[in-house]
Amino acid sequence: MRELALNVLDITENSLSAGAKLIRITLDIRFAEDAFSICIEDDGCGMDESMLARVTDPFTTTRTTRKVGMGLPLFKYSAESTGGKFSIRSEKGKGTCVCAEYRIGHIDRIPLGDLGGVVLQLVTMNEGVDFVVTVRSEEAEGELDTRAFREVLGDIPFTEPEVRAYIKEYIQENLVTIYGGRL
Repeated sequence: MRELALNVLDITENSLSAGAKLIRITLDIRFAEDAFSICIEDDGCGMDESMLARVTDPFTTTRTTRKVGMGLPLFKYSAESTGGKFSIRSEKGKGTCVCAEYRIGHIDRIPLGDLGGVVLQLVTMNEGVDFVVTVRSEEAEGELDTRAFREVLGDIPFTEPEVRAYIKEYIQENLVTIYGGRL
């Protein structure tokens, strides 16, 4: 993938396919440690131990349309190629958590990309799912919680142009500016 935001989109799509109703996306930036991590956690159907042991193999997939699944293997590779780490834990019936940690200054680290745009698409295109997106660094922390938006909006959908514009502005002002374009 050309940017890490697309990995976030891909892994989140896995969560949606697993029936998740609450998805947490956390970007934890530690400039002083030259590290940042991306974690996607869901309350979907989870995986049994057998599937969990094979899930980072590109020839393991739950899709019926093709015989390869590259999302998790690419996410893992992108982290490990920077000297970072990858972890996944899952419990059948409870959900899954996928985390990748990167060295910020490593030459092989691909850019974060348009995380704000990815979050906007996920939030507006999946009305029945709640998202909690947290971005934190040593300097600041921001959070978007769609449950709070729903309380204020009532029955007004996120796809309404004014609501979509507000969410986009909220993401830009409160999440993306925390890392200041340094990723």
